Parts: sequence; C-alpha cells; structure tokens
Amino acid sequence: MSHAFPLFPALAVIFAGVLHAIWNALAKAASDRYAGFALIGIAQAAAGLLMVVVSGTPARASWPWIATSVALHVVYTALLARSYELGDFNQVYPLARGTGPLIVAFVAATVLGEHLTVAQFAGVGAVCGGLGALAFAGGASRRRPGAIGAALLTGVSIASYTLVDGVGVRHAGTAAGYSGWLFFGMGPLVVAWVFLARGTAVAPAVAAQWRLGLPGGLISVLGYGIVVWAQTRGALAAVAALRETGVITGVIIGAVFFRERMGLPRFAAAGVVVIGVALINVR
Repeated sequence: MSHAFPLFPALAVIFAGVLHAIWNALAKAASDRYAGFALIGIAQAAAGLLMVVVSGTPARASWPWIATSVALHVVYTALLARSYELGDFNQVYPLARGTGPLIVAFVAATVLGEHLTVAQFAGVGAVCGGLGALAFAGGASRRRPGAIGAALLTGVSIASYTLVDGVGVRHAGTAAGYSGWLFFGMGPLVVAWVFLARGTAVAPAVAAQWRLGLPGGLISVLGYGIVVWAQTRGALAAVAALRETGVITGVIIGAVFFRERMGLPRFAAAGVVVIGVALINVR
C-alpha cells in the first residue's frame, strides 16, 4: 500500500524536528547533563499526566506497545546521554538521527507492508545520506570510535521506538491518549535512571538547572506528540525521515552556540537533506 504524505502533517513533522533539535541542544548545554535529563523526565511526566486527564484512554490493544515504547525511550535516553559525553553535538546528533530512518524504512516495507514511491524512497535515502555527511564532515568523529558506536546504538533505539509507536498509536484510537500515557510512564523512569546512575549527589544540580531542563522537557513532549499524531496520517518511513530534518537546525545551533565548525561540506550536506524532504513530498 502506497502512502502519499499530506502537506500539513509533513510540515508539522518538520516543525517537530526543529523542536527536537532545540531540546537536544538544551540537554547538551546543561552543565550537569544527567540533571538535565532528570528535569526533562519530570516535565514529561507532568505533561503526560495532564494529557491523560484531558484525553481519552487508548484502546487496550495499544497498551503492550506503550509499555514497550516506555522501556525503549529510557534506553534511548541513556544512550543519548552517553553519546553526548563522548562526542560533539554536530557529529553525534546527525549520525544518531540519520540511522533511524533507514531502519524504519526497511522494517516498514518488509514487515508492515508499507511501500514508498520511488521518489519517496529516494528522498529517505537522500535525508539519511545528508545526515551521515553532516556527521562526518571535518573528520573529527573518525577519531572518536566510542562516540560513533554510541551514536549508532542511539539510532537503533530511535528506529525501535518509532516503529513501536507507529504501530501502537494505530491501535490506540487516540494519538493524544497514547502520547499521554507514554510520557506519563516514561518520565518517572528517566528520573529513576538518573538517580541510579548518579546517586543522590545529582539532586543539587537538578534544583539548580530547572530553568533549562523543564522547558526542554516540555519541548520534547510537544515535538514527539506531533510525531505520534503524524504516524496516523502517513507512512512511518516518511515520518521518520522528515523528523530528522531537524538536524539542520541542530547544525546551526552547534555552529552558533557551541562554536562547532560548519564549513562548506556541512552546507552541502544540509542541501542534500532539503532535496530529500522535497522528494518525500512528491505526489
């Protein structure tokens, strides 16, 4: 079955990608990254509770998918934190985000019966190739094999929760209800992971960084909530690829705020990503 991607959901997912880059930059910028992730978890739990209260309860068939996604998101958070410890934002972020859409496209086509048009398939490839070029431009990441490994594992976790949520939300009957329970379940576990990893010594940093971490958490809720909704409107591979266009925002943030090198190769790679987005939306 071919899935044309409507314009409004496509634009919404691109916006969600921008939001994702912003909250990842906030996490990277935190003086204590683990405290930042704890605050993001607190914000996710609070926003999830609000969504649970105001939205409908998802269908019972979606609950196993929600539980699986909660676990995958916690693993993703741990891998993301490790990636940012080992590598630069402008290298780790594109590599992690570029891996996911390729895996999603393969599984969606071979297991879920979703088929992209030739133009859309080329667009997914262009987006992933452009993101890979962004990650390796300048060659610095080649000297950090640990960062590359952590980023690739992060990409696998991204693909995993994207596929789980793409199937789960289609069983839920309510995207808001599905997202609400996902965030409500995930947030406390992220906080628990931080305290298990760092102990109670992280508590003062959590209190000191709330102005950065809480907004980051709310931005992450809005961004991924949009993605979950979009997964009910179009092919999962197209949603995954469009979301990762936020890496262009990430590159700009890395250059401006983290003083990481941009250069002509990164501009060219960003142009390839833009071409990929256009191909995904060819009807």
